[in-house]
Amino acid sequence: MSRATVTAICSRLPGAEVSDPWGGGHDAWKVGGKMFACIGSMDTGVAVKTADVETAQMLIDAGIGERAKYFHRSWVLLPWGTREDELRHRLETSYDLIRAGLTKKLQATLPPRA
Repeated sequence: MSRATVTAICSRLPGAEVSDPWGGGHDAWKVGGKMFACIGSMDTGVAVKTADVETAQMLIDAGIGERAKYFHRSWVLLPWGTREDELRHRLETSYDLIRAGLTKKLQATLPPRA
């Protein structure tokens, strides 16, 4: 798993855009202006949103993810080396969570999720 793998997965999600809002080599993937995945400048993995703090802790306890520094406790860091199917599932879940939280008006402007 690498930055290129994350880019390949996220770029296929409808309305997903990447930027470097803080400078220094971050990849912040957003939908509707809200972040759903972030690769930090240290390039150790990708941070993703989970449904809640309990889900994040379960992933940490299972050894799948790590505590995502600088993020709310409902986010986890998936380190490079995470299986690609797990990575894809977590990125898509994070995207879906963030997209579902957007206003209905904003959701209506986005391409449909296949």
